Amino acid sequence: MSNALTAFDDIEGGDRGRGDKAGKVSVLVVEDTQSLALVYGEYLRKRNYAVVTVGTAAGALQELERTSHPIVLLDLNLPDMNGMTVLKWISEQGLPIAVVVITAHGSVNVAVEAMRCGAYDFVIKPFTAERLAVTVRNALERLHLTQIVDRFKDDLGRHRYHGHIGSSLAMQAIYRIIDSAASSRATVFVTGESGTGKEVCAEAIHRQSPRRNGPFVAINCAAIPKDLMESEIFGHVKGAFTGAVVDHEGAASNANGGTLFLDEICEMDLGLQTKLLRFLQSGTIQKVGGTRTEKVDIRIICATNRDPLKEVEESRFREDLYYRLHVIPIHLPPLRERDDDVIEIASHFLTEYAAEERKGFVRFDGAVEQIFRAYPWPGNIRQLQNVIRNIVVLHDGELVTTAMLPAPLNQAVAPIGSGGSAAPSRVTLVADRQQIRPLWQVEKDAIEAALAACDGNIPRAASLLEISPSTIYRKKLAWEVEGRV
Repeated sequence: MSNALTAFDDIEGGDRGRGDKAGKVSVLVVEDTQSLALVYGEYLRKRNYAVVTVGTAAGALQELERTSHPIVLLDLNLPDMNGMTVLKWISEQGLPIAVVVITAHGSVNVAVEAMRCGAYDFVIKPFTAERLAVTVRNALERLHLTQIVDRFKDDLGRHRYHGHIGSSLAMQAIYRIIDSAASSRATVFVTGESGTGKEVCAEAIHRQSPRRNGPFVAINCAAIPKDLMESEIFGHVKGAFTGAVVDHEGAASNANGGTLFLDEICEMDLGLQTKLLRFLQSGTIQKVGGTRTEKVDIRIICATNRDPLKEVEESRFREDLYYRLHVIPIHLPPLRERDDDVIEIASHFLTEYAAEERKGFVRFDGAVEQIFRAYPWPGNIRQLQNVIRNIVVLHDGELVTTAMLPAPLNQAVAPIGSGGSAAPSRVTLVADRQQIRPLWQVEKDAIEAALAACDGNIPRAASLLEISPSTIYRKKLAWEVEGRV
């Protein structure tokens, strides 16, 4: 033992001090020979690791159930059961642990089998302090890299997020913005075409935030007469106006401790915009007909399908209110810019409505999927939802075919096939085939024409085309990569 420790003392301390600010990295040593356990522990402590030793597999399982150890140094020959039992348990539990197996010269094949079962590496007895330190350090770094990759997968591979469905890059960016904005008290301004899911986005922010256990109250500013809007938001006292027979708590009071969502904010009357601005600045409300002010704690999220800056320029929306609300902007992309999300969303609605209507639908014909991808969906998700509902209610079967599509999908596109029973392999517009050009070419011509008309100003061209500037940048990059410039 003394020779081993002397050898260790001669090693340069390149791995010393690897413990982070929260404490040293903990290593669990599972070794039934006490003298060896002491040696391994001394090796690791001098490298600034925290060490816990156990002599049995049962002891190892007990220790791992109550304490987190990123690294496990595991001897396979244990008195109560084989160390492989511990390794398989760690793997089955999905624990973030890197296991290094200790083996003798004659059992290298067993060690290789252990690696197939999830071990990171193995060391062969006898080994030096340096060999052990390097192996443990590499295992720890591998564990950190795995955790980083897992986090990236979580961020970039989410198919669903608090009511949203879709794994496109456009939606992954939205999910990340919501993740970042949710914990703040800052006002969020959601924009996007009608049917893109602005209220779903607002609810996602609320459910991801510390206010998730508080109320979420939504008001549609376009659906309530302007002479009643103030009362709906701030409340009124009895006798404040004709018909006010009892006191009424407004949405702001009802949302206390939670989130108030003001949908279609650009429809709000200018006079009420002034009162809303005063409320946002003071955090207090006064009911219609009342004299007492009331302090409320709410987070404001608003949304519109209009261009809010254009509304400001045309004096329909107060500029000071715009800047007070437009703290964290989120622009929801239209369905036509979300790649294959249309198929994911359609499949979700198909499953939901088939179960609701007790129908047998399970999937879409390949030609139907191509039609869905090609169609521009001016009504976005709401329109897609209605199309799927129509199909499920009026038809039955396991497969949705082109014959089941309602207008306008059954008129805008048509299958081209051989006339046999096999599903058509592609779709095209109903027109003279000689006049049809590839869709990317039509898009490219339209974008280039808009850029030429705007002297190369991409945001202005995007506004004219009613798409986001990022779409133009993305298209231009794709054309360059594909050699279509």
